[in-house]
Amino acid sequence: MKNLFRSAALVLALGFPLAATAAPPEAAPVSALDAALLATMKAGSAGQSFAARYAALDPVVRQTYNLPLVTQNSVGFSWATLPAAQQKQLRALFEQFTVASYVSQFKGEGAKFVLLPAEKSLGASKIVETQIVPADGSAPTEIDYVVANGPAGWQITDVLLDGTISQVAVHASDFSALVSGGDAVRLIAALRAKITTLSGGTLTPSGQ
Repeated sequence: MKNLFRSAALVLALGFPLAATAAPPEAAPVSALDAALLATMKAGSAGQSFAARYAALDPVVRQTYNLPLVTQNSVGFSWATLPAAQQKQLRALFEQFTVASYVSQFKGEGAKFVLLPAEKSLGASKIVETQIVPADGSAPTEIDYVVANGPAGWQITDVLLDGTISQVAVHASDFSALVSGGDAVRLIAALRAKITTLSGGTLTPSGQ
């Protein structure tokens, strides 16, 4: 299980946002997420509880991410083989995992988040490019967001580390070993355990 969530360590641990200027519509969810993460870090520095930071960040993550689509793509081809009850569980658990990962990583301030003006097209989707600029002046890290326009407006559907490493693809690779024969019970258990660990036991995983 030590490699199961390596994408969270790669991607979620790196976001140190700085409030951005007005962005085009497709970049709006990224800017909104950055602002919320900045607030999360400030709250963490001020000693606010995990539960309070989670409660504040959760609605922003649900607004800025297309979580049902991200969950389905993260499970991969096995998603269609799962019973509806397990799909529902996984959607709820994946939301908790995503938010808990952000809250556990964003504990203090330091670096700057830069929204770059250049954007790329990926079919009907857009890639919003950002950089993480460390406080020590070392080389920035590229973190890009794939966004798509749907019924809820522009939302994040994937995150790319160094502009190439897809968080969804890494999840799909990791999760596939825990789903077999149309049964995701092992993945459900792994997500529950990870949520408990990330939150220090503060959160009760969905379905328990």
